[in-house]
Parts: sequence; C-alpha cells; structure tokens
Amino acid sequence: MSLPHKNEEYGTEVYWDKRYEQEAEDASFDWFKTYADVAHDIRKFIPSKDARILMLGCGNSKFSEDVDISSRICCVILLLTPSCEQMWEDGYKNIVNVDYSPVVIEKMRNRHKDARPEMTWEVKDVRTLDGLDTSSFDVAIDKGTMDAMMTSSTDVWDPPEQVIKDCTAEVSQVIRVLKRNGIFIYITFGQPHFRRRYLTGPHITRNTSLEINQLGESFHYYMYTLRML
Repeated sequence: MSLPHKNEEYGTEVYWDKRYEQEAEDASFDWFKTYADVAHDIRKFIPSKDARILMLGCGNSKFSEDVDISSRICCVILLLTPSCEQMWEDGYKNIVNVDYSPVVIEKMRNRHKDARPEMTWEVKDVRTLDGLDTSSFDVAIDKGTMDAMMTSSTDVWDPPEQVIKDCTAEVSQVIRVLKRNGIFIYITFGQPHFRRRYLTGPHITRNTSLEINQLGESFHYYMYTLRML
C-alpha cells in the first residue's frame, strides 16, 4: 500500500487511481472498524436483508462482501472504503457500490461478477450521484469517504469553504436518493462537534432524525445515523 506524501492526497482521484493500479487484483483495505465490530449495529439499523444499499466510495474494502458474521470472523466494512463483500456474505445482496475511481470499479466488478452477481459497481462522484434516481435506496453507507474529502483542511475548527461544500454536497445527494424512512450510516473517527455540521443545517431539505453512537474502547469511533422521516 503506497501512502501519500500529504494527507490531502487522500481526497484526490489521481491518488486513488494510481494506488489501485499498483495494487494486486485481490488486494483489499478497510479503515477504522472491522465489520465484526459494527455488525450488531448494522443489523439493528438495517433489519431487512432485502434493503437496497448504496455504498459510498466503495474502494476495494471487503465491507460489502462479508455479511454473514455468525459463522465466521470477518474483517471490515464501513468507512474509508465500505466493504461490500462482508455485507453480502451476511445476507445483504442488493448493494450498489460507487466510487469515483474507474480503476477500482473495474477491478471490483471483475472480482465479484461470478461469485456475487447481485452486487453492482458504478463510477460515480458521491457529491453528485449522477444517474441515481431520487428516493431509490433504503440505506446509504459512508465509511471514511467524507473523511477523505476533509484531509485538505488543516484546521478542524474552521474548515475551508471547499471542504464544507464537498461534504454538504454528498449529504444532500444522499438525502435525495434515500426513500422515506431510509437511513444514512456514517462511520468516522470525527467527533460530533466536528461532524454534526455536515449532518444538520440548511442543506438538509427533509425532516430527519440524527443518532450518534460511540464505538470502541480506548480509541473511539462514531456511528452517525441520519434517518429520513
């Protein structure tokens, strides 16, 4: 895994295309929490295995592949690159994976086309989600994609206007594509006083309820769940 020279490179398509081109075809990487760590919460918030799920910034994580944790120990899913593999193994088959890197989308599509044909892979920017219908998903999951867009900020208390614009654009698009009673699940290391601004405010054009749960023991992560009412 090649690390960028500067953190802000995590927010660029050039970095991710180059990284995915250099990685092995079967490479995978997950950030922050494993699927096993959050499976209980995922099942609580997504009780129906028929839910249509949008994985935002899927990368090459295994999160959406392995979603049958009861029979084995799985590794990762939901944040910088939500792992579709693990969710699929847990019974969530109706998953649409999107990423703005055509390199990783092509790799993941080829990797899963035979073993997991129900999952689809599309090149899309989470800030626009062009081509996705309004009110067409039950769930949207972000496991670090929004965090990557924040890496250009050196002041978490006063982020640049572009960071605010990018993050609120993603949330606005998620709100657009979610059905009534749909839910946006966002897993991050970001504390509420730094992240709440992106999940509340004038760009939230529907009635919503926000729930925040702290994960982990010595090193904390957070699961934000924004439900459409």
